[in-house]
Amino acid sequence: QVQLVESGGGLVQAGGSLRLSCAASGRTRSTYAMGWFRQAPGKEREFVATIRWSGSGTYYADFVKGRFTISRDNAKNTVYLQMNSLKPEDTAVYHCAASNRPYPSTANYSVRGRYDYWGQGTQVTVSS
Repeated sequence: QVQLVESGGGLVQAGGSLRLSCAASGRTRSTYAMGWFRQAPGKEREFVATIRWSGSGTYYADFVKGRFTISRDNAKNTVYLQMNSLKPEDTAVYHCAASNRPYPSTANYSVRGRYDYWGQGTQVTVSS
């Protein structure tokens, strides 16, 4: 089992920045990749970004490229999502997820069903 706890959400004005953190505990040695997803009210949960637990692979949704950066600190078992130039449409609950499945391409981890563990989420609200 892997436990995931997100933090860092909050209220920010459009154009501002936030950094989300996801602390992982438990059997993290089985983790191949970590991802961030978000869910706005009345909408499906959608992919934001993913990073391999080892190596340098990252992959982003088109709508965050150039604005968001995913990174990790393996020593702290923590994954981060730096969000810059935030827009009101970025308002959502942001969830991190961990995958114990090996896929050849980092892009393979953009699929929600390929993750095994999920955090409870942290609310991000961007005001206009």
